[in-house]
Amino acid sequence: MRKPFIAGNWKMYKTVPEAVRLVKQLRVMLDDMEDVEVAVCPPFTALHAVGEALKGSGIKLGAQDVYWENEGAYTSQIAPPMLADLGVDYVIIGHSERRQYFGETDVTVNKKVKAALAHNLGVIVCVGETLEQRQAGETEDVVRIQVEQGLVGIEAPLEKLVIAYEPVWAIGTGHNATADDAETVISLIRRTLGVMFGRDQADATRIQYGGSVKPNNIQEFMARETIDGALVGGASLDASSFAQIVKYK
Repeated sequence: MRKPFIAGNWKMYKTVPEAVRLVKQLRVMLDDMEDVEVAVCPPFTALHAVGEALKGSGIKLGAQDVYWENEGAYTSQIAPPMLADLGVDYVIIGHSERRQYFGETDVTVNKKVKAALAHNLGVIVCVGETLEQRQAGETEDVVRIQVEQGLVGIEAPLEKLVIAYEPVWAIGTGHNATADDAETVISLIRRTLGVMFGRDQADATRIQYGGSVKPNNIQEFMARETIDGALVGGASLDASSFAQIVKYK
């Protein structure tokens, strides 16, 4: 049985005091949550303070990116051992905004996934198609290739791996993805994992949906057996909103 996993991606929001305030609110609201795994992914500047504020809670700490080298002259980059030293549990890799604005490719995603796993970090690997790709009927090929190339050379077991399907076309575009849309692509992802790693590993791997998830639509997605959680953007910046999503049942 796959345990639902809901993670909040705070993107480039929240100063350190704001981040700590939000986490303290979440601790109160989510103190009794046991049947859903929860993580928050603040900016790098707030990781230490948020990690301290989370101690003793069941909420996990996540980072929004990582570099694939352990150290070196790579100005601005953050290495896997640095995240591990801060007690980070998960790292988001290959987010659509990293791909769109910062030149992330399936090759660099693969390097980062391998580096993160080598340091016992959980990874949330993001895949998804743009509006143009969807309209061109390329969804299946785009997502399958992202999974295959992003995970090439990874060895089972996959217990540290989570995949987040982000339909880029449904994020801030006015186009809405339905649970049917999400289920279709997530089923494709699971079949691809099955070919790569075997059915047992595919069945055990959690696959989140991430595309403008809000309190008023989370139940629609979580009602589908194949969807194992959500990667939440804007709605995770408000404690009440995020808590409602986590408590979708």
